[in-house]
Amino acid sequence: MDFRILGPLEILDGQRNVVPTAPKPRQVIALLLMRRNTLVRTSELIDELWESAPPASAMTTLQTYIYKLRKILTARHSDEILLTRPGGYTLAIPDSCTDLHRFEVEAEEGRLLLKKGDAAGAAEVLQRSLALWRGSALVDVVPGGLLSSYVTRLEELRERTLNLRIEADLQLGRHQELISELKSLVLSRPLHENVHAALMIALHRSGRRHEALEVYQVLRRSMIDNLGLEPGQELRALHQALLSEATVGAPYEQRRPVLAEPLRAAAARSAPRETAPPAVPAPPGPAAPSRPVPAQLPADLTDFTGRRSLIDRAPAVLARDEECENPRTATAVVVISGMPGVGKTALAVHMSHTVRPFFEDGQLYADLCDSMGTGRDPSEVLHGFLRALGVAECEIPPDLEERSKLFRSTTVGRRLLILLDDASSLADIRPLLPGDPHCAVVITNRRRLHGLGGAWNINLDAMDTAEGSELLSRIIGAARVKRESRAAKQLVATVGGLPLAVRCIGGRLSGSPGLTLSSLVLQLACSEKLLDDLRLGELDVRSRYDFSYERLGRVERSVFRLLSILPPEQFTAESVVELLGSDSRTVERLLQSFVDSHLIDIVRWENDSAHYAFPELTWVYARERLLDTLSSDGLWRERGRAPVGEPVGVNRPGT
Repeated sequence: MDFRILGPLEILDGQRNVVPTAPKPRQVIALLLMRRNTLVRTSELIDELWESAPPASAMTTLQTYIYKLRKILTARHSDEILLTRPGGYTLAIPDSCTDLHRFEVEAEEGRLLLKKGDAAGAAEVLQRSLALWRGSALVDVVPGGLLSSYVTRLEELRERTLNLRIEADLQLGRHQELISELKSLVLSRPLHENVHAALMIALHRSGRRHEALEVYQVLRRSMIDNLGLEPGQELRALHQALLSEATVGAPYEQRRPVLAEPLRAAAARSAPRETAPPAVPAPPGPAAPSRPVPAQLPADLTDFTGRRSLIDRAPAVLARDEECENPRTATAVVVISGMPGVGKTALAVHMSHTVRPFFEDGQLYADLCDSMGTGRDPSEVLHGFLRALGVAECEIPPDLEERSKLFRSTTVGRRLLILLDDASSLADIRPLLPGDPHCAVVITNRRRLHGLGGAWNINLDAMDTAEGSELLSRIIGAARVKRESRAAKQLVATVGGLPLAVRCIGGRLSGSPGLTLSSLVLQLACSEKLLDDLRLGELDVRSRYDFSYERLGRVERSVFRLLSILPPEQFTAESVVELLGSDSRTVERLLQSFVDSHLIDIVRWENDSAHYAFPELTWVYARERLLDTLSSDGLWRERGRAPVGEPVGVNRPGT
């Protein structure tokens, strides 16, 4: 007979499974199998079957189960194998009759082969041992406390064996074949660090390092949310190695085939008998200090979409070859500005990851504005940069100007990429510029920066319909967008192609598989507070506008609100003069300030006169602010069926 534990419980007589169907006899034979050839005490069996509340007839009932099991086994075996012993029972069967024993033997053999460096032999043996599993151990047996502990031990052993087989496959360079299996394992083991590490290695070797880093970020968020813990030291070291493109250490490095012992012996025999005495090695000198290689870039977006022409141009601007005709003499700078929610930071991060291989000495990152909207002190940012570049704490001067000089000196001779996110002024940026022309700086800001000579200034626009639809398809799936392509385009148009708003829409649709795109188009069209519908967790369009609005002066805020009375498609400075009753010079200065803040756009020039327009959601925000102000001042009164918040005498565009 063949006794099987690794999966559904089976006792095979030929092709027939003779295990009883009743739950408790199955528990008894399972425990006897786990403890084969040893005494299982009667008290242990009773505790397994009834735990802390055995009935008065427990002993008699157990004896009945044993009698039935012995009858089944004796009918198919010439010798009695279920033996009664003083104080309990023993199932006397050869170890070789159980799949568990065969698994344990082959798993140990595979472990030893891998330890000796025979990855190919180990992978074959370990795969053969894992093939013995037909599901979870004793999956069709309801376990008690004792049996549960044995099942847990078996699953742990299976997990260790699987890890060893994956390690062997990685050493053999089978990373591409492993990716799909590892992705499935990650889904079923969301907090298992070894499996995540193996997937990161496999993706990295397959040229998908960005995905490998995203795997780490997902695991880290899960561990913090569920356990309140950071990933372990080994996984953090692996993450750092991938960021800095350092060599990945054991146990995942690919190994060359080990020279077989017979070949080594033959080589020794063929060596000349008389050899020169070995040279005495010179004492090692002091090791050259290695310079730190910071890798501080934020994680890239896996579904980054569009901006192709900008991404393609970035290497030529930021990492121009030093062998070109006109060698660079100044640090390359890219400045990305645009309206709230247009994706400035996303583009900057993606662009930085694209050119990162050109900057082998590392990447520095600083968010120049905290969550409260307060700008960070450049001196504080420089302190962090200098420490990341290996400058000792005692060597960092307290003065901003001296720190800036030290930073420029430290960066000379290095190829560094520096990302400065959400800069507010040139005064905050200038101290942070490095001193070597082979470095590069990427800057994002909400207002246009005037006066930074030689910079590549990118005024980032909203997405067109095609790009917005593509982003939506990456979030909710291409098939869903294809089914309702017209509605997808309408959704993108409704939010003016603003990437943050498209992500909010995509998040809503992704969380509601039954919601059609057409239904959402109708909901947004009828919404009285559109910006309320463009908020999903941390994705909040209104909060981005709030940030820019709060940076305006008191007069600028008032004018910005009043501009929403004008036709949003197009207006001129003359119409604003008429609206405000102010002089043209003041109006033009205010309008230029709004243009610099990307709150309105110049759409065309005619007769030396600029024509301005609101982006769709900017007009919605300005109108919302106007209505809130009128309401708080007591100037609002409801009329008929007008939407809540609509002031008297002010119509929406198109009405």
